[in-house]
Amino acid sequence: MVLFLTWATMAQTQSDSEASTSDTNQSWSTTSEQQSTSGNLNPTRSSEKHTEANGRTVDTQTLQRVGMDGQYVPYLDVERESVKVDARTTRTIERTYGRDPDGSKTLVQVTEEEQRTLPGGGQKVVRNVSSPDLNGGLQLVRREIQDTKQTSASTQETRTTVLSPDINGGLKPTMQIEERQTKSSDNAVEFKKSTMLPDGAGNLQVMEVRQGTIKKEEGRQGSTKEESVLRPDADGRLAVVERTVSKESETAPGEKRETVETYSTAVPGAAADGSLHLTQRITTVNRNRADGGQTTEQQVEERNPGNPGDNPRVTQKTIDIVRPGISGPAAETRTTLSLDSTGSLGAVWVDMGKTNNPAAIQVDTKAAAPPTAGSAPATVSTPPH
Repeated sequence: MVLFLTWATMAQTQSDSEASTSDTNQSWSTTSEQQSTSGNLNPTRSSEKHTEANGRTVDTQTLQRVGMDGQYVPYLDVERESVKVDARTTRTIERTYGRDPDGSKTLVQVTEEEQRTLPGGGQKVVRNVSSPDLNGGLQLVRREIQDTKQTSASTQETRTTVLSPDINGGLKPTMQIEERQTKSSDNAVEFKKSTMLPDGAGNLQVMEVRQGTIKKEEGRQGSTKEESVLRPDADGRLAVVERTVSKESETAPGEKRETVETYSTAVPGAAADGSLHLTQRITTVNRNRADGGQTTEQQVEERNPGNPGDNPRVTQKTIDIVRPGISGPAAETRTTLSLDSTGSLGAVWVDMGKTNNPAAIQVDTKAAAPPTAGSAPATVSTPPH
């Protein structure tokens, strides 16, 4: 699962084949290879192919890892096909394949989704997730029904119901999520998301509420998001247990910065006192390069469980550099650094690939400032889903 999540995130941004784009079709493919600098983690290789033509989209993703003989062998495959049935309806089917002990391709999961746009700006999505049973037949294990309605000119509401099989062979609700977004006149959006789970008697009870505001800065290319998380306390009353403040801004021509600070009542290594304390800060800086590429640097600050009273320290750093090709795909290198046993940052994972995915390279070369003689890529010293 860890390998799959890592690959799924990286596969969206790396490509090494020629892409063709028009009003009716688009295609591109990606390859990427990830290796640990210490050699104690199994290297992986990922690839993705995307084709789109006449309302039909096909994505194929493959993950490989090094086998016992030192050669790359297939590990995980995902095949996803979307078809636009009509102007309002899109159907998607996704199949995930693993490998059995003999290395044969084996179906692991099938997800079928129908998305339909309703009159008045609403939308309905039905998603069925199935897995093979002992006889190889598909068995429904989860159904999600999502209804979105525009209840007023400024308010949109979404209700998602998750159903799972019961002992009688039917389906029963196991989770319900209610969301509301309301736009105000001052460039702000208020949101609230309530998650409900069944109690011992089978009745749905609110187990978490996420609420806050998103506000766009007037006269600036930026926004601020504040979110509070509430969960039931020992008496069953909702209490704030976490608060997140996210800020995005354009700090200079060709440079964007995002800072996400998380405050929590749970501080690693410290006894809870009921107050919110800064536990994590994530800072991401994206800069346009003079050669038309991009550099993205992200740092994570977290508290040290051994000394919870100290200020958060840098625990991880990721540097992602995209260099455009002269007549072919762009090259991308992502290096991840983490704390070692001495408390110093060291490279633990290097990911190298190429990309010509149009969605992955969106660079404003006009905003890139020319480098000064002898200059090196800037490093962000402020540490940071």
